[in-house]
Amino acid sequence: MSDQYHLWTTDHTFSLESGEELQPLQLAYHSWGELNRERDNVILVVPALTGNSNAKEWWGPVIGPGKPLDTGEYYVICISNLGSPYGSTSPVTFRDSGRDPTDFPEVTVRDIVRAEHLLLEELGVERLQTVIGGSLGGMVSLEWPLMFPEQVSSMVTIGSSPRHSAWCIGISALQREAIISDPAWQDGQYGEEQPRQGLGLARKIAMVSYRSQTSFQQRFGRNLQNGQKDYYAVESYLDYQGDKLVDRFDANCYLVLTEIMDTHDVGRQRDSCVEALRCIDVPSLVVGIDSDVLYPTHEQQAIADPIPNSEYYEITSENGHDAFLIEFDQVAEALNSFRRQYWEQPRENPEVQE
Repeated sequence: MSDQYHLWTTDHTFSLESGEELQPLQLAYHSWGELNRERDNVILVVPALTGNSNAKEWWGPVIGPGKPLDTGEYYVICISNLGSPYGSTSPVTFRDSGRDPTDFPEVTVRDIVRAEHLLLEELGVERLQTVIGGSLGGMVSLEWPLMFPEQVSSMVTIGSSPRHSAWCIGISALQREAIISDPAWQDGQYGEEQPRQGLGLARKIAMVSYRSQTSFQQRFGRNLQNGQKDYYAVESYLDYQGDKLVDRFDANCYLVLTEIMDTHDVGRQRDSCVEALRCIDVPSLVVGIDSDVLYPTHEQQAIADPIPNSEYYEITSENGHDAFLIEFDQVAEALNSFRRQYWEQPRENPEVQE
């Protein structure tokens, strides 16, 4: 199975919830499989905070022929989020076009959904077989059947919440403060040759919340790194994770994306979270992780309970929030069960659509 990378641009003005506008709007995406005649065999996979549109890189065990997201039957598409440095309109595209990256406007989860809808409309997609994502991707997935109920057949949200909690907002705020308080952060951005220790620190803060106390204790304990005095193995791990993100991510995008997550609230401008979730009338799979300290299982239950036709599945893992990117067997089990019960088979053999 080969992946296909696409870059779509429209010169039409894209209006944001804030009232500001983006022009042009650019969305980067990868796709696998082929559209059927009705263009309704589509599975939309939504990336998490630092994920790119090449979902095979981070979710490969569940995407492909014969896998839960079966590219032999379905057209699987993953679109880089607005604000992400991976090709879609973001502070990076602003910088590359000579604009000030700090001028990038406020974007919400619902703006991401509307941008995805615009692209899928351009592709002639009439209906999604399912929309699925974890973390930020799960927030986007939750909004899809609320914003475009006639175009979604089912929904899967993993390790998410009905609205970003004070706990999560606080952790996001610490990450942003780590960046903007960095001495190398000047006039709202890093210079080209500046070390980006603040971005690395933000990632390290995040990594503590992505795992669990048990996983850290079992993996690192109080071990020293290569016998070095006062340098613990867990510190080395966090340093590695921070350095790795600095090498692949943009600090302005990190600020934007964490702020996007903080806007998440399915009850906003609706009666309440509960009443909004009761309006989701498609089969829905809600997946929690028993060791997730960022989005605890009671938040997954708060999603599943009001949705009339929902199923709840709990991943058992010591890996915390990151388990949805690690425990592929359990993710596959949940998706396969849901697929057998609810996903319709394409009505005709797929054929290539130009």
